[in-house]
This record gives sequence, C-alpha cells and structure tokens, in this order.
Amino acid sequence: MTDQADQAALARKHLDRQFTALDPVLLAPRPPRGWVRAIRDALGMTVRQLGARMGKSHSTVGAVEQGEVAGTVTLAGLRKAAEALDCTLHYVLVPNKPLAALVHDRARTLAEAQLSRVHHTMRLEDQAVSGADLAAELDRLTDDYAKRGGRRLWDQP
Repeated sequence: MTDQADQAALARKHLDRQFTALDPVLLAPRPPRGWVRAIRDALGMTVRQLGARMGKSHSTVGAVEQGEVAGTVTLAGLRKAAEALDCTLHYVLVPNKPLAALVHDRARTLAEAQLSRVHHTMRLEDQAVSGADLAAELDRLTDDYAKRGGRRLWDQP
C-alpha cells in the first residue's frame, strides 16, 4: 500500500471507532416540527422572545424553524438559534455502515465489473475458468482494489 492508502485506511479506522462511540440519543430523529421549535416550546418561549435572544426578528425565527423542517436552514442559522436556546449544535454525517465496509463494498463492485468483462471474453474464446477459480480471483481483485483504495474507487458510477 502507498502512504496515502495507509493514511486513508487509518483515517477510516479512526472515524469508524468514533461513529461506534456516538451516543444514540444524539442521533435521535428530528422532531416533526424541528429541534428549534421543540426546544423553544418545551422552554415555554415565544417566537418573539427567541428572536430577541438571537438579535433577530420573529419572522427570522419562523424562517429558521420552517427551514429546519424543510431541510433548507443554514448551519449558521441553526447555530445562532441553538446558542439563543442555550444549546450546542452538533453537526455530524453518520455512515449507514462502517467506512471500511463501504470501501470493501465499492471495491467488490469494481472487481465484479472487471471480472465479468474478462470472464465474458474468456468464455467466448472457450477459456472460461471454474467457479472456484472465479471466486478466488474475485476475492483477490476485491482485496487489491480495497488496498489501493483512493480516488480510483469512486471515479466510476
């Protein structure tokens, strides 16, 4: 492996460890009317009161709350609302499965595509290999792609 591939593998391992340590409470689904509205309501705070704490108009607060539900709110707007509510904004992208698994799955997809093309040509030339040899080559190619990693994994759709 190259130094760059080693660094990427180490970064994946480190991030995967962080993701497994995340508190599930922090990853709870957003309330239907958004976090800002839910916390504001729970505190018994009006839109005008939150606006005053944010140094913004009540219409800006309404836009932040609506934007959160619609998915159009900015991080800056959320951060300002969080601070005014005496909260901390946590921004995190959480992979649906470990990053190492994402890389392996992508490597497998590329290996299958390459092997499929080669195997098709070999069959046409009556040189097809056995199922066990094909499976071993698929594993070898997958490992090779995964070890090399990097941008090449993601060039093709």
